[in-house]
Amino acid sequence: MSLSQTQPQPQPQDVFPWELGIYDAHCHPTDTMASVAQIPSMKATTLTIMATRAQDQELVAETAQSLNITGESTRSPRVLPSFGWHPWFSHQIINDTTTPTATTSTPQSKENHYINVLTPSPASDLDFISQLPSPKLLSALLNETRERLRQFPSSLVGEVGLDKAFRLPGVWTAEEISSRDEDLTPGSREGRKLSPYKVKMDHQRAVLKAQLQLAGEMQRPVSVHSVQAHGVVFDLFKELWNGHEKVFLSRRQKEKLKDAEGALSDDENDDEDEQRGPSKTSEMKQPLPFPPRICMHSYSGPVEPIRQFLHPSNPSDVYFSFSAVINFSGAPAKKISDVIKALPDDRILIESDLHIAGTPMDDLLEDVARQICQLRGWDLRAGVKQLADNWNRFVYG
Repeated sequence: MSLSQTQPQPQPQDVFPWELGIYDAHCHPTDTMASVAQIPSMKATTLTIMATRAQDQELVAETAQSLNITGESTRSPRVLPSFGWHPWFSHQIINDTTTPTATTSTPQSKENHYINVLTPSPASDLDFISQLPSPKLLSALLNETRERLRQFPSSLVGEVGLDKAFRLPGVWTAEEISSRDEDLTPGSREGRKLSPYKVKMDHQRAVLKAQLQLAGEMQRPVSVHSVQAHGVVFDLFKELWNGHEKVFLSRRQKEKLKDAEGALSDDENDDEDEQRGPSKTSEMKQPLPFPPRICMHSYSGPVEPIRQFLHPSNPSDVYFSFSAVINFSGAPAKKISDVIKALPDDRILIESDLHIAGTPMDDLLEDVARQICQLRGWDLRAGVKQLADNWNRFVYG
């Protein structure tokens, strides 16, 4: 019996079972460093904390170190770090992996770089270019991320992805500077008006591909941001998966092979191994060019692409996480309801996607967990246990 068939359905007045383990699959408390001190007193078991840009990579590492989660033996750490470059900041990266001559960041190369990677071209808007940071080499950032992943053996790659809708913030105005929230870690939009400029999709894609390949090299899960780009994201996954697809036999094919050779066992573990392809041991001997597990964070797409992401031949296990802030705030109720009902029990995760730790984060996690249990028809305790098991499988395999 699946959880979807269990009774009774959860009711709002049910006491929330924090003791079963609540795992935030995606959040950003290092965007408000003052709130990090509240993490030890939170009800949530583990926060999976994302890095996104130059200013927060080390902050995520420091937060992890301060809360003593560096040992692999800790299966439920207080926070779990994730290192990566978000597509909103991908313009700050020079792709020297395909353009080896791009090895300097002189003022001239900075101007040319931003003219090349932004659309429309900011060539006539030098004031805008001047306030952008000097770009960094992708190869150097990959090396830095690799070292952080080694430092934290259970860490993830994230937040990475593609975004067709995002526009860069404009030049700071005097009013915006005077009203800036000093508690926020620098580097994000911070209330600025948006410019007309976007990061070209081919550049975002190159940065994402390199980070996915690093996740494959290090055999780490990834948290993927995708806005109006689910098809492009999936096509990139397919490119990396090419030649590594799982061998999946239908029931009829298995029966024919069994009758012909007597070689297939009825044991469930044998069936699972056959469908999942190479063992973890063989994968570790030869690093693969794709991550073993993928989380589509705050998934906002329709039902149809889910079938592609979950096809049995895909060598990466794909999960879908949901947040009250993104998925249950202004979204068409039927769309998100249909998506959550269409997913297998074991591929659903919850997240806060919040920049402030503490009670607000706990409240959002409880809210989204209750809503998912309600939509799935899960008993609250059984549903929370399922969500906890899903997070542990996504992180640790």
